[in-house]
Amino acid sequence: MSATTTGDAKASTWAPDLRPIHAGMSLRDQAYATLRQAIANADIYQSREEIRLDERVLSEALGVSRTPIREAMTLLEQEGFLRMVPRRGIYIVRKTKREIVEMIQMWAALESMAARLATQMASDEDIAALRHMFDNFRDSTPAEHIDEYSDANIAFHQGIVDLSKSRIIGDTIKNIFIHVRAIRRMTISQDDRAARSIEDHLRIIEALERRDTELAESLVREHSLGLAKYVEAHCDFLD
Repeated sequence: MSATTTGDAKASTWAPDLRPIHAGMSLRDQAYATLRQAIANADIYQSREEIRLDERVLSEALGVSRTPIREAMTLLEQEGFLRMVPRRGIYIVRKTKREIVEMIQMWAALESMAARLATQMASDEDIAALRHMFDNFRDSTPAEHIDEYSDANIAFHQGIVDLSKSRIIGDTIKNIFIHVRAIRRMTISQDDRAARSIEDHLRIIEALERRDTELAESLVREHSLGLAKYVEAHCDFLD
């Protein structure tokens, strides 16, 4: 994500890397899906600055008029990803530390249930795919390739949810995922968390492979609750 400073010293205008959208589903729906994904990919907690959206910039990047952009942003506001401030603009919502901790706790509950279901529903091939996510780190430490490991880490947690085969869990967790994903990406390089993370992941995979329902559920829950405790203790900048 790149940003240009505006007249407001505490805000920056968002200039995401977007591609023009094309005919097919409605322009509003395409704009919504594109902007939602861009928000998910943005490092919204890397800076204390608020991130402001500019309709003109987004309209030019997507190659559409401002009308579908506004309609898409209204949907994103209703989902809690954007907030509109009269006479100031539209901003990406940043959660407080307390809200982030509570979201991670909710994630822990949902993902641990997903792990439980995965031991019953996932195929051996599906579980093996989780292990292959970390093939690139066998001969090196995660810290040596932190960006790649961060991506693998996020894919791993999404993978567990997918293995549950539960559409309800997937739908419930997707909005939480945007903020939890941003926090995971930001904290993974701190205090050797990447090395501890991969050890936890491998234990989780082993429990899934053995179809040890209780252990898989427990390990996944404690892994995510560990992130909640870390945020509570070390991420004061979120307040």
